[in-house]
Amino acid sequence: MLRVVDAHKRFGHTEVLRGIDLEMAKGEVLVVVGPSGSGKSTLLRCINHLEVLNSGRIYVDGELVGYRERNGHVVEDSEAEIARKRAAIGMVFQRFNLFPHLTALGNVMAGPVHVKGLPRKEAEAAAKALLERVGLAAKLDTYPSQLSGGQQQRVAIARALAMNPKLMMFDEPTSALDPELVGEVLEVMRTLARDSQMTMIVVTHEIGFARDVADRAVFMDEGRIVEQGTPQELFDEPKQERTRTFLGLIG
Repeated sequence: MLRVVDAHKRFGHTEVLRGIDLEMAKGEVLVVVGPSGSGKSTLLRCINHLEVLNSGRIYVDGELVGYRERNGHVVEDSEAEIARKRAAIGMVFQRFNLFPHLTALGNVMAGPVHVKGLPRKEAEAAAKALLERVGLAAKLDTYPSQLSGGQQQRVAIARALAMNPKLMMFDEPTSALDPELVGEVLEVMRTLARDSQMTMIVVTHEIGFARDVADRAVFMDEGRIVEQGTPQELFDEPKQERTRTFLGLIG
């Protein structure tokens, strides 16, 4: 479902990704951990082409993201093609990024109606079902400012799911929440991982959650993948000293 090949990304003179190689199977749940500034969020933003790689290639479901190949070279894709490919990649951010002028229902309906051209009646039925799935059936007509942080993040998850993505990405989805609200968002994500067979990448510091849901865990530092393995291998028996030091600090 995902293949990242020798991905490099610089901001000015700072190299944020230094040759990332990563593959994911369909239906796999991958958790990415690492210190702040290690390149985790940048990697996600490059996967859906919100940030443009300096070199390397990223494929989602066999399609090159952001570019097309021509005579052995890559050239930038059209905006329409980039938007089409990006629509297949769901993204849940640290900050909820909901449309403040739309209700919970309106937020979840927006993508299917305006991007996919789904009839409003069909989009509304699907959106109601998704909001019920994330435990917000009673909040359909509520605006983001009237919702708690945890509720807003659950609307954001429903909004991403409404596009029926091939790949779901979560960029530290609980880091902006008060501690007592973290559990309700993690529970939605646990259910999603358990019941939907969806391919998911989760950047998180929630190690307990990572142990519960991940098929594989990756530790990043300074723009590189230092170590990866099953959650048990990475969290209980890390091979690299840098991994052990990081886990000791957050454990």
